[in-house]
Amino acid sequence: MGEHPSPGPAVAACAEAERIEELEPEAEEPLPAAPEDHWKVLFDQFDPGNTGFISTGKFRSLLESHSSELDPHKREVLLALADSQADGQICYQNFVNLMSNKRSNSFRQAILQGNRRLCSKALLEEKGLNLSQRLIRHVAYETLPREIDRKWYYDSYTCCPPPWFMITVTLLEVAFFLYNGVSLDQFVLQVTHPRYLKNALVYHPQLRAQAWRYLTYIFMHAGVEHLGLNVVLQLLVGVPLEMVHGATRIGLLYVAGVVAGSLAVSVADMTAPVVGSSGGVYALVSAHLANIVMNWSGMKCQFKLLRMAVGLICMSMEFGRAVWLRFHPSAYPPCPHPSFVAHLGGVAVGITLGVVVLRNYEQRLQDQWLWWIFATMYAIFVLFAIFWNIFAYTLLDLKLPPPP
Repeated sequence: MGEHPSPGPAVAACAEAERIEELEPEAEEPLPAAPEDHWKVLFDQFDPGNTGFISTGKFRSLLESHSSELDPHKREVLLALADSQADGQICYQNFVNLMSNKRSNSFRQAILQGNRRLCSKALLEEKGLNLSQRLIRHVAYETLPREIDRKWYYDSYTCCPPPWFMITVTLLEVAFFLYNGVSLDQFVLQVTHPRYLKNALVYHPQLRAQAWRYLTYIFMHAGVEHLGLNVVLQLLVGVPLEMVHGATRIGLLYVAGVVAGSLAVSVADMTAPVVGSSGGVYALVSAHLANIVMNWSGMKCQFKLLRMAVGLICMSMEFGRAVWLRFHPSAYPPCPHPSFVAHLGGVAVGITLGVVVLRNYEQRLQDQWLWWIFATMYAIFVLFAIFWNIFAYTLLDLKLPPPP
């Protein structure tokens, strides 16, 4: 085990004492949080000899004396942690980590040793939950493969902050689409309009030196059918993932897929423009599907095989539409219709970086060696694509379509 088994919910020592953990947003009468010096006072009560350790038996007595104040899930986690102490003692630092609600990977290992007790009652068996609690439980079972993680997430999620990243991106994409639809007076297959490529957000091979286009092309869609499928996928998959993993991780994965998509087009389909958020969407969806496959036995989401099939069908339909459009006679020759290669760039990011991001939802990415391998591979690809864009077009003497 690691030095700090870690964290979790904490136990209050008396009526006005500290709240053992800040994880329960639904508690009717939450106990106030206490600073670390208060934990020292509590610890000393069970360590009169000032040895720096208390026995797990005393710790269990503390839990039992305040069992009415604790959520059953949190009490199970704490008891499992106490049972995992092979030497029968809990040191002061571990006690503070526990009371301070700090969770580390060593905590996971400690709880795994007490897994029989912790998993005695699955979260799915809980009764009498309100609508928001059922939603959080549903998200936990949709995205997390371990009962330990599901219980911890259920206890700790507060909806603060909400999944703002995916919602904001989606609203912006819809807003830009509506604005373009009004200005072009066309909503179906906007990409066939002669003024469509003149928009400053579209990635165009002749304007590849304008670096913002490698990212802003996500706000331009080929038509309402293109926008609709992307919005549905990123809301149904992206929002639950952000609720669990946070805006930083999901935003990083989404943006990495978007950039990889446009760079992949600039390398593999050099004469074509790019529009749509498919690179980011496919990074999220492929990472989620890969995570389900890799943890198939642990995923307890309902109808998981049907859900995977529906997800793959939606992705295939959108990808097929993109391939058809790419090779359909262009409305503005000699420039072809937008490329489909961005989808493949997003998938590549999803099954590499994405799988690592979703594997351990509480473990820091910088502590995972696989993360550094895939991050290095991604950085090498980005550098290669930059140099390719600088030199390859000239060396290959490629004839590009005229600027819009």
